[in-house]
Amino acid sequence: MIEYIRGELADLTPALAVVEAHGVGYALNISLNTYSAIQGKAQVKLYVHEAIMTGGRDDNYTLYGFANKQERSLYRLLITVSGVGANTARMILSSLTPAELCNVIANGDEKMLKTVKGIGLRTAQRIIVDLKDKIMQSGIADELHVSSQPNTPAVNTAIKDEAVSALTMLGFSPVPSAKVVVSILAEQPDLPVEQVVKMALKMIK
Repeated sequence: MIEYIRGELADLTPALAVVEAHGVGYALNISLNTYSAIQGKAQVKLYVHEAIMTGGRDDNYTLYGFANKQERSLYRLLITVSGVGANTARMILSSLTPAELCNVIANGDEKMLKTVKGIGLRTAQRIIVDLKDKIMQSGIADELHVSSQPNTPAVNTAIKDEAVSALTMLGFSPVPSAKVVVSILAEQPDLPVEQVVKMALKMIK
């Protein structure tokens, strides 16, 4: 079983990394988080998950690469959930960082999970129910400094959701948009949604 591959980064796209080690080029499927972590590096170390599919017309052997152990552990937990396959798990880890995903699961934030392409309400709820205890017990949450209690200030949820929805429609990613909106509402909880959106547009990078 391959634990990790260390070598020269021979080729890189947002979905695939080719790492050459001892004359062999290993093609590894990666998430956008891992892509960002290794982009621009000459030498990399990727933790490996091996997926072997048998029983079809052709056996299929696929390698998945992760920039750190926490992301690999989360990937392995995600694919245990009914309805979450390899591509869906990778999509989740491309949309949320490991710390953000742990926070979303620990705090039961199904709305944020539903912002990931391909994740509906039932799948989001299943991920939270199946993995909430596991991420706390596995130690991943501790390593990523995640609390099982919501660590964001209490804000007007209706205003927050409306503002995040507006920013998403304007082309901004939901996760950073939500962070900015929450920070604005924490300081000025009585702002109307229009003002929140205007302020957020100046703050989102």
